[in-house]
Amino acid sequence: MTEQTALKQVAEMARIADSYVSAWGSEAKVEDETIIRLLASLGYDTSNDTALLKSAEKKHKLDVLDPVLVVRDGETVEVALNLGASARESDFSWRLETEQGETLEGYLQSQVIRDERSEGGPLVFALPNDLPWGYHKLILQRKRRKAPYEMTLIRTPKACYKQRQIENGKKMWGPSVQLYTLRTQHNWGIGDFGDLKQLVSDIAARGGDFVGLNPIHSLFPANPEGASPYSPSSRRWLNVLYIDVSSVPEFALSADAQQKVGSSEFQLRLQKARDAHWVNYTEVADLKMRVLPLLFNEFKKRHLDSESERARLFLDFVEQGGESLLHQAAFDAIHAELHQQDSNVWGWPVFPDEYRCFENAAVQKFIVEKNEQVQLYMYLQWLADTQINEAQALAEEKGMSVGLYRDLAVGVADSGSETWADDGSLVLDASIGAPPDILGPLGQNWGLPPLNPQTLRANSYDAYIKLLRANMKHCGSLRIDHVLGLLRLWWIPKGEDATKGAYIYYPVEDMLAILALESHRHQCSVIGEDLGTVPDEIVAILRDAGVHSYKVFFFETAEDGGFISPKHYAEQSMSALCTHDMPTLRGFWHCDDLKMGQDIGLYPDAAQLEQLFNDRLECKQGILDSVAWHGYLPEGVGRDASQVPMDSFLSEALQLHVGAGASTLLSVQLEDWLEMDKPVNIPGTVDEYPNWRRKLSMNLDELFAQESVNRIATRLTEVRAKASDS
Repeated sequence: MTEQTALKQVAEMARIADSYVSAWGSEAKVEDETIIRLLASLGYDTSNDTALLKSAEKKHKLDVLDPVLVVRDGETVEVALNLGASARESDFSWRLETEQGETLEGYLQSQVIRDERSEGGPLVFALPNDLPWGYHKLILQRKRRKAPYEMTLIRTPKACYKQRQIENGKKMWGPSVQLYTLRTQHNWGIGDFGDLKQLVSDIAARGGDFVGLNPIHSLFPANPEGASPYSPSSRRWLNVLYIDVSSVPEFALSADAQQKVGSSEFQLRLQKARDAHWVNYTEVADLKMRVLPLLFNEFKKRHLDSESERARLFLDFVEQGGESLLHQAAFDAIHAELHQQDSNVWGWPVFPDEYRCFENAAVQKFIVEKNEQVQLYMYLQWLADTQINEAQALAEEKGMSVGLYRDLAVGVADSGSETWADDGSLVLDASIGAPPDILGPLGQNWGLPPLNPQTLRANSYDAYIKLLRANMKHCGSLRIDHVLGLLRLWWIPKGEDATKGAYIYYPVEDMLAILALESHRHQCSVIGEDLGTVPDEIVAILRDAGVHSYKVFFFETAEDGGFISPKHYAEQSMSALCTHDMPTLRGFWHCDDLKMGQDIGLYPDAAQLEQLFNDRLECKQGILDSVAWHGYLPEGVGRDASQVPMDSFLSEALQLHVGAGASTLLSVQLEDWLEMDKPVNIPGTVDEYPNWRRKLSMNLDELFAQESVNRIATRLTEVRAKASDS
């Protein structure tokens, strides 16, 4: 057998594709070297042909019972047993322990429905079809064998949960915000959960049904300039900089905290942080971390020491958080201490050796000896969790149909708590990204280690289930960034650029079924960000799973290049004019993104840049023509795109044009209500532009006092109501 065929054979077993359809529509081949390195990252022995096949055989050897079986409603429950032909059916009995506490039992013999052993296949038996939704345990006993075989059997709904109002055809709108951009006269230089509550009230009062958030995952409190919400330390915990310090109950009780915050020096720093146009993360973190430990001291004194009701709530939270919370808190506490000694300590890859892994003896010793510091970070996670919960409770109380929608980032930073305490769920020798495309000829490497699909299945999807549970708490909907990652992800060997990658496929049907189960349990609908190169095979799968698609107006074009009418968008979708990765409406219209890209060197080819300007003008003309044809362009707005500026009238017309469409959900941006031009993020940049720092141009109080803002909110509510009736 040649090496090529051995490599191809094992690549197929590992579900690594050796070719893919490029953004230009042609077939692109993956280099052998890439496949070899990715197989090595998954634990195959790639030293030679024989070793590779031998390790693959060992890795893919079938157990008598698979570790997990996922069955949707309406599907028969068929369990395959990988047994030799000589095994006697009469030797086996089964017991099913349901999550609800029931026990079902029976003998294998009477329930066999297929025997394919003579052709090298399994012996298949059926279980009752009326099993409840949930995570059940199947135990198979064999005579003369001490240990039973075990499997996790997961029964799920066919599709994700949808709110009653969505099922009834209600068309909704709401803003999608980057929480840190919110400004108020009482925050500490960064939008916080208190500001979120204020925004929820303002939007609910004007007929909005949701407020969308950027990922609010935990970042790096000790290295606050690592501010990208899409490169979190962990996706299971929260960003503690979003805590509204003044509304923590201990703040009102702590004389030390009030004295510190009340000092003229502190007040001056607070005002300066509030007035800044960009979030100064270092200053915000310093201000908050000067006061939050004082509140923890107050909490210990008043509650933990006296074992009060509030202390019990905290201790329950700690118990539920389990190992994962301990990982997060220990990481943050150690990072804070090391960073204090050396400000260049940005993450665990530069920790001293003894602290580089959670399991290390020095880490365990730190947790015991510096328990109060670890407990401080648990307390901060509890405060953040409590405050986001209050925001969702307020949204429900105000009658919002959805309330908050949270955003699940596609991965975690390779320097944070989740990789530091990884148990093998992540592949640390690879990172994910995107293959080359028209806008990014070098592709993208996001520096985020992927989940290992083989470990996921072996562990009955435990890491994935916990991830969904953590992110479906305290919200009415969850947006999954790069939802195509449930089907396949572009893996890049560590240290390579994105052109040296390959697609690895995931068990998408199982993962979507589990998503549906958790979605119903949390009464949380699901939005899938399905932009970019979308393989045909995923479109129907996501639709049938009840996942709302993502429709960005500028990308929704017909074959003739014209814009698709929003009335023709899929109903099961969220539509938007702009996203956090795009320029604002004003920035787009005035080509500020292209001008800025030219200034910072993103477009070194002058001819390419000129073509982009020409394409933009053509695009704008198409937009004007489409909006005018549908009757949403106001009288005073011209018809020649080269002469028409973006003003509040045109901005409103565009929002109403999309708002009148068929999508169930419409996302708008406060930036566009304020006619802002600077983006929050320029993809492909790190140091060239201050990403994830730009604030809104005015306070929430001022924003909602604007006549133009109240007019657009009123008109959106009207146009959405009309779309609901049509």
